[in-house]
Amino acid sequence: MSEEQFTNWSMGILLTGLIIFMGFIIYDLGKKSNAGKTGMIALFIVLGFGVVGFVFKNVLVEFILLK
Repeated sequence: MSEEQFTNWSMGILLTGLIIFMGFIIYDLGKKSNAGKTGMIALFIVLGFGVVGFVFKNVLVEFILLK
């Protein structure tokens, strides 16, 4: 396995784990602050926008580089 292959695999696996962990952190933050249903939805939308933006940026970069 080359270094490039290892980097691609590890980035995919570790970033997926990080995104799942960030979802748990957002959930825990809402639970500890007694945010309720509406507050929890707002937390996931607002704080989840950063994760969605990061993933979307990577998809766009890959799409542009493939052309």
